[in-house]
Amino acid sequence: MEPAVRLASTVVDPLITGLFTPAPPSPPGSGQLIAGLVSFRGERPTLHWEELLSVAGELVRQGLTATGRRLPAAEETGTASVLARTLWVMGELDTTDAQAVRLGPQDYARRLRSAVPGADRELSAEAAWFHDSLLVTVCLHVLHLLILRSPALAEQLPERSHRIGQLVDLNDVEALRGRPGPSAQDAEFEDRYLRHVAEQYSRVTIYGIDLPNPNTPDNWSLDATYLSLAAEFGSGGTAPDAAAADGRGRGEDQGPGRDAGEDAGTDEQPVMSADRALGGHERVLLRGVAGSGKTTLIQWLAVSTARDALPHELGPLRGRVPFVLPVRRFAREGFPAPDDFLAAVRHPLADEAPEGWVVRVLAEERALLLVDGIDEAPEPQRIAVRDQLRRLLRIYSGNRCLVTSRPPAVDADWLAEEGFNELNLAPMNRDQVAAFITAWHTAARTDEGKDHARLDEYRDRLLRSIPLYRELRVLATNPLMCGLICALNRDRSGSLPNGRKELYEAAMEMLLQRRDPERRVLYADAVDLQRSPRERLLRKLAHRMLVDERPVLDHATALGEIERHAPAIPATAGQGGPEEIFGHLLLRTGLLREQADRSVEFVHRTVQDYLAAKEAVEQGDFALLLAHAHEADWEEVIRMAVAHARPGECATLLQGLLAPGRIGMQRNRRRLLAAACLEHVTELDPEIHARIRRETRNMVRPATVAAARGLGWVGPIVLEMLPDPATVPDDEAYRLAVTVTRIDDDAAVDYLARLRDRSSLPLRAELARGWRNFETERYATEVIAHLESEGLYFPVSDRVELAALRKLGGRERVQIVGHFTPGELVDGLAHDQLTHLWLAYDLGAGMEMEWLSAFPSLTTLRVNPRLPRVSGVPEGVRILA
Repeated sequence: MEPAVRLASTVVDPLITGLFTPAPPSPPGSGQLIAGLVSFRGERPTLHWEELLSVAGELVRQGLTATGRRLPAAEETGTASVLARTLWVMGELDTTDAQAVRLGPQDYARRLRSAVPGADRELSAEAAWFHDSLLVTVCLHVLHLLILRSPALAEQLPERSHRIGQLVDLNDVEALRGRPGPSAQDAEFEDRYLRHVAEQYSRVTIYGIDLPNPNTPDNWSLDATYLSLAAEFGSGGTAPDAAAADGRGRGEDQGPGRDAGEDAGTDEQPVMSADRALGGHERVLLRGVAGSGKTTLIQWLAVSTARDALPHELGPLRGRVPFVLPVRRFAREGFPAPDDFLAAVRHPLADEAPEGWVVRVLAEERALLLVDGIDEAPEPQRIAVRDQLRRLLRIYSGNRCLVTSRPPAVDADWLAEEGFNELNLAPMNRDQVAAFITAWHTAARTDEGKDHARLDEYRDRLLRSIPLYRELRVLATNPLMCGLICALNRDRSGSLPNGRKELYEAAMEMLLQRRDPERRVLYADAVDLQRSPRERLLRKLAHRMLVDERPVLDHATALGEIERHAPAIPATAGQGGPEEIFGHLLLRTGLLREQADRSVEFVHRTVQDYLAAKEAVEQGDFALLLAHAHEADWEEVIRMAVAHARPGECATLLQGLLAPGRIGMQRNRRRLLAAACLEHVTELDPEIHARIRRETRNMVRPATVAAARGLGWVGPIVLEMLPDPATVPDDEAYRLAVTVTRIDDDAAVDYLARLRDRSSLPLRAELARGWRNFETERYATEVIAHLESEGLYFPVSDRVELAALRKLGGRERVQIVGHFTPGELVDGLAHDQLTHLWLAYDLGAGMEMEWLSAFPSLTTLRVNPRLPRVSGVPEGVRILA
């Protein structure tokens, strides 16, 4: 079917359009006689023979120019005459438009050619070949025009119509590839376009946030706030060369406060910086939950490419022209044709672009296509969008392309056939959260131009609060939620940790009500639900998880909950069945995540707790809440239940927490939980309030080491109630360290790090002793490395700690509190540093100490008196028991 003489549609279409009568306002169906459509036949023809001959002559000249051929003048005139007679036959044959499309350009050209007998004898062999090849090209464009005139043709003959469209596009590409460099007009517009892209996408906006304080901005500088995020390759994906990867692995912190069961899977996958992906791969499908940074990444790529300010890993993007294509802008119309790129996204310069400029950029393989939000197209339309994108990329190969989507909308291999590598954005880790908060406040200082000291205070308070408050650090795992937390903290003058219910309410309002409409996502699916019914259905799922005491629901159970409760929610009427409504919640709320086995969980555990608590209060499940109040996993549910409860219900919950019947740590945990709940109370009997204060007043300021030790076993709830370590004397700071080193929570390290600069030896010894209770590398970096070493023995309990201490340069005094062989200690201890060694464990081999000669600076060996007598100690080393 492919023609040998290629002419661009920009050349042919203006010439052949006049061969047909204008299309009627309401196009008829397929099956129209072509003879009835041409403009040079009928009772009142509008095109005459001389004009048709002129059109044929121009087509011949364009064809000769495109192929670089030359014909004698007489031959050129003769070829034009034969072509005009052949085209004239379209008005004589009884061929319909559908029959012609079925034939295709080559067979249709052959049919027309056979109706002009003797024409081959009028032309030389070369001219005849040229005529026949040119006729195939003209017929291709004629058929394409007929398809465009009658959409019914495309519906009746989709494969043929698609192939004809592909050939037209291919002709356009091949015709343009022979062109010289960009024209002066193209170059001037391209420069203006790039400057506009750099300006248009230079701000980051949080959509859907409600900020009562008018001085709090809702958008910030991209340069100041952009943060490079990690991404994992999906199945079948391979990381690019080392230059493009950042070397991080799954072993590192994948997000502050993540519960052990929150990881989507345990299979290790290559990890890299998401923004470096296009450096090593031409085509990437990037999947991430709502707010994970997909759109911001697209903005950064567009701005950096437009400014030619790319890092060296993205060298392949230099000189490219970025086209940002938010799918929500053309969700119903389908993927735009290249010439419609700018108009489809309402670009301000769309009307000023030189005709065919986008096509020329694609043909020259200089485009960077940034297709944002495939999930925002209606589900039935997504396949069509994919097919249209596939067609575009097959025709204009060599252009780089990034496509983003939320995970539920498309499978991992959705674009695999087109050579797309799948990446999944990873949650922000602790360091990234801190970097984002710092960058956000820096940008706010620049934008607001005042109150620098106050903004710094808000920043520092938030940086201290997030590690301590579980609900904050579990929420702060993506840029959207981090930005929300920063903005609300600024709007509320740094009081966010005491207003966590407000934080959840703001998150619900943003994700369930305002974000999609404000981003103009209007047609993502056929379900139309507002916040209230969405939240009610999510509450039912969260409550079922609470009652069943499991963090996930299998697909059938989730559908069953929707089916059971939807009839009682009027807004769901006419919105589809349980499957459609569940799919809507999964895709559009950003709060649910589906696993490979189709089970579902909440993306943020604390949001699940918030919704489950709200439903539990509405259903009056206070007995259930109190039965589990001593369990750490239920703490946030109890807090939020108090926040949602009416005064009488609140009193019931708090009195239940104080009720006798529990002993030891369980009773202490429940009493402390009651005290922690007071910040959420809106109205409470003063006697109950006073009782809670009276019974918990001294619990978080223990007066003895034994009390401090017992307080630590209560659990993480203690952390946010302890005093600021900067405000207490050394003796109390020591007792605080005794408490916190016994709290099994990652946030404890953040609190202990604020004690590391004190000189008190008992305090430093307690901080060193706590090493074994926490992640080795992090504790070594944030606590051990900062402790003053004077007089302090650094305990080492295992080989990982020994290696970490060696990595820090070793220490003069080391206490061995684990099982090691002499050879391991010789290899692991710093030979020139060690002056004092304390052995608390039997090393075996009769406790022969000749190996100590490897440490020339050693002066003292301290041995636990319960160990066997040592022998072979080098001369000059004194032994202490």
